[in-house]
Amino acid sequence: MLSLHGKVVAITGASGGIGEATARLLAQRGAAVVLAARRSERINAITQDIRETGGRAATCVVDVTKAEDLQRLVSSAIDQYGRIDVLVNNAGIAPISPLAALDTEGWSAMIDVNLRGTLNGVAAALPAFRDQGSGHLVSIVSVAGLSGVSPSMAVYAATKNAVRTLHEGLRTESTDGVVRTTAISPGYVRTELADSMADPHLREQTRKNMDAVGIPAAAVARAVAFAIEQPDDVEIGEINVRPTVQE
Repeated sequence: MLSLHGKVVAITGASGGIGEATARLLAQRGAAVVLAARRSERINAITQDIRETGGRAATCVVDVTKAEDLQRLVSSAIDQYGRIDVLVNNAGIAPISPLAALDTEGWSAMIDVNLRGTLNGVAAALPAFRDQGSGHLVSIVSVAGLSGVSPSMAVYAATKNAVRTLHEGLRTESTDGVVRTTAISPGYVRTELADSMADPHLREQTRKNMDAVGIPAAAVARAVAFAIEQPDDVEIGEINVRPTVQE
């Protein structure tokens, strides 16, 4: 196992689920982590837990839809730890519904958080990475953005597909070896994501799917750690994290 000692990692959406699991694992492996989310009380509690077990952690209250909040997150990491090696774009929501339901507010929210939030992270992190001469952008995408769209997930899948395309574009532009990119696409993960779904039937069905075939958030965290742990001359462009189904 490669070490993360000396790495400084900022993580959005770190108040629960994949973000929390990633922060805890990376800190356990020696990284300094900056937890970012809107729920200040939650990230403060997680940070305290990490510190009590000997880890290095800080917090920054962030709304990813606001570009200035992501800029403040990057600045906070640099101010506290001297640099930022990795930004994990993890914040995401899924108020899914059939297109015929015309939930335009839900559509806009997914575009703002899932796509614009990632773009805000890119805009904040790239200048710092260039100044340092290195940096790694990791984004949690979804298998929904890779293949056929399940019913009611068209807009959510579109935002995730857009993030994946964004990553591929950044990878092809980053030919000087300064910026590394990794897109991680999990299947169903046992998190609180279903809570953002307004339709009670879809919410309950998604929870059943998570219980039946969902993977633990820690599995995605391990994929993030694996990508970050690689030597500077090794780039893991994409990782798909799905359960093994036995016939």
